Order: sequence, then structure tokens, then C-alpha cells
Amino acid sequence: MEILTIGIAESKIARSPDKLATYGLGSCIGLVLYDPVIKIGGMVHIMLPAAPKDSRDINKFKFADTGVTELIRMMLREGAIKDRLVAKAAGGANMFSSLNSNILNIGQRNKEMCEKILRENNIVLAGEDTGGSSGRSIEFCCESSILQVRSVSPKSIKYI
Repeated sequence: MEILTIGIAESKIARSPDKLATYGLGSCIGLVLYDPVIKIGGMVHIMLPAAPKDSRDINKFKFADTGVTELIRMMLREGAIKDRLVAKAAGGANMFSSLNSNILNIGQRNKEMCEKILRENNIVLAGEDTGGSSGRSIEFCCESSILQVRSVSPKSIKYI
């Protein structure tokens, strides 16, 4: 078994028994797609809700609108069936909660854009640990389809 680490604005695909992990999710979203029949999973570490409209040479994985769409394409190329895809997500914290500004609540905006793209593609969000003001790290097991979420403050571990 190998653990593939996804950095900020990156995405990777893994097959059972391997795992996918990303660390230091603040306002970023760690989104997992998986096909439970062939036990393949993909993860993207998203920073911002929407890509600039006038840019061609962007890192698609940096943005929720383009990153989730590209992850779906990657999963299908690797043999996943779209109708079987299920999503799980973590992160999206409000890291600037003391400023009480909706514009600065990038975490909430990231979450909403991920949900929008998933809805448009008829992909169910089966579980999530989002919001709040705590950072998280996640690890997804392609064999069991369990997403382990470690929160910083208060320290906790959840299984989704």
C-alpha cells in the first residue's frame, strides 16, 4: 500500500489498496471522488472558488469550478463510471472569522462552488466535514472508501 500525497492545487488518482492524502486544509477544500465498484479514488486540493474568466494558462486544480470538472475527467479516463461516482469533502474553514466578512469567507465559497459542480454532474456528496475555523488534514482509503479527517483545534479524528 502506498500513500500518495496531494499538494496545494494538485490532484492525483489512486487504486485500492493505496491511499490519497492532503495536509493543511484551511479555507481550501480537499475533495475526493471515488467509484466503489472498481475501488478507484481521486483527490483534489482546491484553493479558490472560481478560475479567472480571461486566463487560458491556469492551474485548473487551484480552482473549484475547473478542478472538480478536471478530476471528473481524470476519473473517467481511468475507468470510473460517472453514474457510480460519489464525493466526500473536508476543509472550507473560515480562517478570517474575526473579520466577519462574507467576501473573505473563501472556505464557504469554495464549498458552495464544489457543491454546484457536483450537482451539475449528478454526483452525490456522501459525506463532509467542512466549515468552522479549524484546519484539517485528510486521508482517503481506496479500499474502504473511508475519509479520515484530522482537525487541528480542537484535536479530533473523524471518519466519513
